[in-house]
Amino acid sequence: MSFSSVFRRAALTPASAARAFSTTTPRPLAKITIIGNLADTPEVHPTSTGREILRYAVASNSGRGENRKTSWFRVTSFAEGAQRDYLMNLPKGATVYVEGDASLNTFTDSAGQNRTNFSVVQRTLEVLRRPQASEQGE
Repeated sequence: MSFSSVFRRAALTPASAARAFSTTTPRPLAKITIIGNLADTPEVHPTSTGREILRYAVASNSGRGENRKTSWFRVTSFAEGAQRDYLMNLPKGATVYVEGDASLNTFTDSAGQNRTNFSVVQRTLEVLRRPQASEQGE
């Protein structure tokens, strides 16, 4: 049997014969991937339940020249132990890769105005580059 005949047979196989990779029910999902620079060192914030979370901002650039635009993303992390210590020691300007769950939250502020907040909860963080010593002082 030649490669081309195997390829033709595979191409002609009906879609209904496709292998199912999961037997679980599909669920709604909103994920985001961000590659950018830390705006500042992550900060610890207490929650109303007494748990501490980490918050930080990532700046991601797109476009060139006059069309260059920076998007700012506020990220929340529930990291604990060594992961938390690692995150807390990341310097401003570090280039990071962040994967997280994304959601829109609507609330009423203290002035009675309806507001919408885009929220990112970190699932994965990788440091792609640490800033040079001269960059950290800026």
